Amino acid sequence: MGPRTAAWPLRWLLPVFVALLTVVFFYPTLENGFVDWDDDKIIFENLNYRGLDWPELRWMSTTFYMGHYQPLSWMTLGLDYLLWGMDPFGYHLTSLILHAANAVIFYFIALRLLSAASPGAAAIPLRVAALFAALVFAVHPLRVESVAWVTERRDVLSGLFLLLCILCYLKSVAAAANAERRLWMASAVVVYGLSLLSKAAGMTLPAVLLVLDVYPLRRLGGRAEGWRGPAARKVWWEKAPFALLAVIFAVVALLAQREARALLSLETHGVAARFGQALFGIAFYLRKTIAPLNLSPIYGLPIQLKEADWLSFLLSGALALALTVIFVIGRRRWPAALASWICYLALLAPVLGLVQAGPQLAADRYTYLACLGWAILAGGVLLYLWPIGSDGAHLGNVAVFSAVLAAVIVAILGFLTWTQTQVWHDPLTLWKHAVSTYPQASRAHNNFGNALAHRERTAEAIAHYREALRIDPEYKEAHHNLGITLASRGDLAAAIEQYRAALRIDPNYKEARNNLGVALTYQEKLPEAVGEYRAALRIDPGYKEVHNNLGVALVNQGELTEAIAHYRAALSADPSYKAARYNLGNALADRGEVTAAIEQYREALRIDPGYEEARNNLNVLLEMQGKK
Repeated sequence: MGPRTAAWPLRWLLPVFVALLTVVFFYPTLENGFVDWDDDKIIFENLNYRGLDWPELRWMSTTFYMGHYQPLSWMTLGLDYLLWGMDPFGYHLTSLILHAANAVIFYFIALRLLSAASPGAAAIPLRVAALFAALVFAVHPLRVESVAWVTERRDVLSGLFLLLCILCYLKSVAAAANAERRLWMASAVVVYGLSLLSKAAGMTLPAVLLVLDVYPLRRLGGRAEGWRGPAARKVWWEKAPFALLAVIFAVVALLAQREARALLSLETHGVAARFGQALFGIAFYLRKTIAPLNLSPIYGLPIQLKEADWLSFLLSGALALALTVIFVIGRRRWPAALASWICYLALLAPVLGLVQAGPQLAADRYTYLACLGWAILAGGVLLYLWPIGSDGAHLGNVAVFSAVLAAVIVAILGFLTWTQTQVWHDPLTLWKHAVSTYPQASRAHNNFGNALAHRERTAEAIAHYREALRIDPEYKEAHHNLGITLASRGDLAAAIEQYRAALRIDPNYKEARNNLGVALTYQEKLPEAVGEYRAALRIDPGYKEVHNNLGVALVNQGELTEAIAHYRAALSADPSYKAARYNLGNALADRGEVTAAIEQYREALRIDPGYEEARNNLNVLLEMQGKK
């Protein structure tokens, strides 16, 4: 369904130009590091993804780690580790390449859809309109979060396969031979499955395909095709494998979020609040698409819904309803607008908050797929302003003006994207921007406090933790992080108070129990510390840090045998846990098992050759054996 004729250089120069311009505007991401917002847990603390051998592949294919089922996304991260180690440049390069590939694929999708919508249009205007559509999608600042944040590799990878699915579907519809049609349709189903294996973001794609069948493909509805005739039933049945995959992965996604305890209960976030949030999101993402200013990595849910929040929700709902009425009334004159609107709502539906996972009211990354329709609509407007049938050789004033305006729009979007990518340079830059942009987000203050604390700017960190708690007194992580920072300054009593506050909010907060145990150990309240460690192990029997810390407390109580058992349990969870190796060596030495202790010290040094404490103790034992 592509254009019949075109100057041959444009066929490949334009998609190459799309890729190059995408890389240019996102280039600053290659100079960025990792951020402490899930990158720390995904990349640094998690050893399971590091490689592509059978143990790693088995973990990738079975885990719900961090609330997502994304085996293919894990595989790309595993490949990055093999190629780049822990160098963030390589991880960002992979994400950028995937996004640039998505931009090129979307160019060909836009070309086919615009050609179907305007069958009389000449080749050059069609290709220029598709170019504009692809760039509106690719260089829009709302794409930055998905590209610049390594954790969101799943967005660009699932987007790659979903766009390939749509392209295969369009090729199937255009195919003349039945065998070719079936091959392309089967390919569409396969790559759709790959998209869902990367992230279940495209679970509503079957609805989008039905919309495309109505307009611009005109396979459903209308006087000739109808909705229930033999040809229409065939179109409906084509969606069955897509729908089956969508249902399966929607259930899997819910199970993953449930295991991560990310789903908010109805008691915490009621039905009325969910519908209000959904209405707000519909208008919010539309507004940010038109005017992508003051973007933030987090837009937090209101702690308590106030009158101003409800007014915003209702106004957003009124806008959504008004646009729906306008597009329905004008569907015959401008069917593309209604089609784009329905696709927007369908792709946005899973993340609007009706099933709320996490504390965010909205997120820039949720637009990666949802705003594809608006980009094609922008290309359609540009095409409309060109004379139908013009080959581009003799353009009218309107066409020239529209082309210049399109170039200006792309340049503005690109500049904003270039600027926004630098916001993700490092944790301190990211959360400083978030706090200044959205000062009422308690999570932004907490995360900014973390970034400051990691740079030993503890007084500033404490101020931001307290601001987070002023906004949300029930924010357990802020209590916990404030406690850690107070403990680092030697104020153990105040730290213990914060740990206990976090545990009053969530008695199963295992990290708070562990750190409370550490603080009590420093206060030499060993029985209380042991009690907290045992409580943490009841919550998570494989918590390696607690096993190690409990071992230390037990050694101080003279219970070497049980301490050794806990050190071994820590090493069973993580054989490269050097502190547990060192402590196990000490305990074995205290029990007179010198040879076994030497083995543990040597293993600790194999893990970290600069571990001076282990080297010193090893030398002492070797001297005792006369092996200086």
